[in-house]
Amino acid sequence: MSAALATVLTFTTPALLSPLTASVPGRNPDAVMATPTAPARRLAVSLLGSVLLSGCHTTTPAQQAPASPAPAITESRIVATQPAATGPGLTPSQRLTALADTVTATPGDATTALPYTYLRTQSWTRATNAITRADLRQWRRDTDGSGQEKVRRLPDLPGLNHQPERHEPALFTRAPETTTEHLSGGLHPYLPEPLPDDAPILADMLASRELANEPAYPRLLANGVVALASTQYLNQAQRATSLRVLAAIPGITYRGQSADIVGRTGLTFTITADGSISQLLVDPRSGEILAAHEWLSGRRPGLFSAVLILERGHTTDTGTILRP
Repeated sequence: MSAALATVLTFTTPALLSPLTASVPGRNPDAVMATPTAPARRLAVSLLGSVLLSGCHTTTPAQQAPASPAPAITESRIVATQPAATGPGLTPSQRLTALADTVTATPGDATTALPYTYLRTQSWTRATNAITRADLRQWRRDTDGSGQEKVRRLPDLPGLNHQPERHEPALFTRAPETTTEHLSGGLHPYLPEPLPDDAPILADMLASRELANEPAYPRLLANGVVALASTQYLNQAQRATSLRVLAAIPGITYRGQSADIVGRTGLTFTITADGSISQLLVDPRSGEILAAHEWLSGRRPGLFSAVLILERGHTTDTGTILRP
C-alpha cells in the first residue's frame, strides 16, 4: 500500500454509507467497466439529509446482475424515471451521464438564498466491535460556519453483522435528543464552496489522482461522493456534476430499481473494490443520493457504514425542520 493511500484510509469515516437497497424483482442490470477519472481527499465525519422525491413507471435493464452480498431492502417499488437514464442497452456510465443531463430541480434549489443549510441523516457506523446508530439534524450558517446540531442516538448493537431494518428509523423519535450550539467556524462543508462544475476536477478533490492505480480508488471515490452529498447541500448543477463523477468510477455496475428501508425508490449502483461492496440509491429525477451503504469482507466482515439522507434544504433560523 502506498503512503498516500495509507493516509487517505487513516482519515476515512466509517459512517457514510448504508445497506438500504435491493434490486426490484425482474430488473436485470448492466455490468460494464466505466472510465476512471481522478483523485481526492477523505471521507466526511458528519451526516445530513435530503429532499424526498418519488415516481411510478418501470423500465427493464439488459443483463442479469449478481446478487448483493448483504441486501437490506424491504420490498419492490415501481419508479417513474427519466427515459434517457433507463433505456435498454446502456452501460452504467451512460445511465449516470443520461441522468446527469436530465436532473430536475427540487424545492431546496429555490431557497439557496436563505442563511442556513439544513441537513438530516440517519446513520449506522462501525465501531470496534459494535454498530452505532445516530439521527443528526444540522443547521449551518453558510457565511460563518456557526449553527446548531441536534442528535438522537440509539443503543449500540454488538457485533458487526447488522443490516439496518425497517423498524429502526422510527425508533429514533423515542431516543433522547442532545443539542449543540456552534460558534462561528464550528461547522464546515465537506468541500469549500463554490464546488467546481467540471467532473474531473471534482473527482480530484474527492480522491487524489495519485491513488488512481490503487485497488481502493473506486471505493474512495464513491465514498467521497456520498460524503459530499450527505454533509453538504448540492444544487441541481452540483448534483449533475457528482453524477458524472460516479459515471467515471472504474467498475461501477447498475443493479436496477430498488427501495430503501423507508420506502423511497431509486436506481441502484454498486461499486466493488478493495474488499468492500458499496451500493448507492439515486433518485431517478432529481439525481439526489437517497441512501448508501458499504459492506466489508475479509478478516472482519460486516457492515462498514450506512446512511439515509432524509431531508435537506435551507432555512431562515436554526431549529426549523423541513418536511419532504
